[in-house]
Amino acid sequence: MNFIVVNINGLLGSSIEAGEIILPIGISFYTFQSLSYLIDVYRYTERKYFGNESLNGCQVQKNPFNLLLYISLFPQLIAGPIVRYRDVSNQIKIRVHSVEKCSRGLERFIYGLARKVIVADTMGSAADKIFALEAVNMTTGIAWIGAVCYTLQIYFDFSGYSDMAIGLAEVFGFDFLENFNYPYISKSITEFWRRWHISLSSWFRDYVYIPLGGNKSGNVYINLFIVFLLTGIWHGAEWTFFLWGIWYGLFIVMERLLKNSRLAGIRIPLPFRWFYTMSVVIAGWVLFRADSFLEAVGYIKRMAGIGRMEFSPFTWRYYLDNKTLFILIVAVILSLLPVKGQIEKLRQGSAVREACVKGFSVVLLIVCFLTMVNNSYSPFIYFRF
Repeated sequence: MNFIVVNINGLLGSSIEAGEIILPIGISFYTFQSLSYLIDVYRYTERKYFGNESLNGCQVQKNPFNLLLYISLFPQLIAGPIVRYRDVSNQIKIRVHSVEKCSRGLERFIYGLARKVIVADTMGSAADKIFALEAVNMTTGIAWIGAVCYTLQIYFDFSGYSDMAIGLAEVFGFDFLENFNYPYISKSITEFWRRWHISLSSWFRDYVYIPLGGNKSGNVYINLFIVFLLTGIWHGAEWTFFLWGIWYGLFIVMERLLKNSRLAGIRIPLPFRWFYTMSVVIAGWVLFRADSFLEAVGYIKRMAGIGRMEFSPFTWRYYLDNKTLFILIVAVILSLLPVKGQIEKLRQGSAVREACVKGFSVVLLIVCFLTMVNNSYSPFIYFRF
């Protein structure tokens, strides 16, 4: 509402007063959960009484306390992943509790905590210093360092929270679906959105894209564009988010057009496809991070080496000291290599290997505590959404 009022005032020169609207934290997440419940119950009713076999839903929950438990389930309440009722309805009634499951959940929580306080916060500190500069006061290399650091920060920040939520839920007997699947190894923007914030992209797919007609009816390109425009707006009522949604919508539509054209048979080497994908993603995160569209354009121009540079007060080593450089290398490795799978293999080995995994978790937790003591308060990025 305030976004609309401010833009109307700017366009018409009017002086409409925007009221001060204070929203509860995490409202976008549990609003989507509540919507999915209502839609799924409606679809179940349509399927049962009207024989529409194409609809998939769930039965109405007649116990108000069970419904309240679903909507207010605290591990993921304020920053996801977006949990659908049909995925946890049976778990609300019957859950499996065990020492092994509790232990595994605590390990997952610790890994998520480490991703946040050790990796994401370190990358965020470097990114904040660089993004605070004017575009004319940074070299092309420094601009790229800032963009890459923020790219890693937002991934480890949000995936770290998701790991903490999934782990904490497992302690209480709930099994949540995964929310990230190594998005930075993607070879296309379409694949990226199958791996990034899976609960959000699947929510828009099932409740917006398919009802619009999906790829079976209507204009598939318009349907795709609408979905990603709404994805941008969901993140916040700012022009940067609006344009961020358009940015991805254009590339998703372009990839679908190429897939349906005669050029679909052309084989592009995987390294080039990965480089294209990450270039689009990194530029998109600059738009996401910037305070305004003009600031984002200026920053991206510096990344491309376009425009004049007036003065750069520091070299890249000022922003990447030894500790930050080491964490940067670790972050790149963790984002590109299937480390989770290797940990699972180690855990399934001998008792000695499993003890080593648990011992590593304890050491990691101690390092997290030491890091938090020395650092200032740093909230999760997705708290703002």
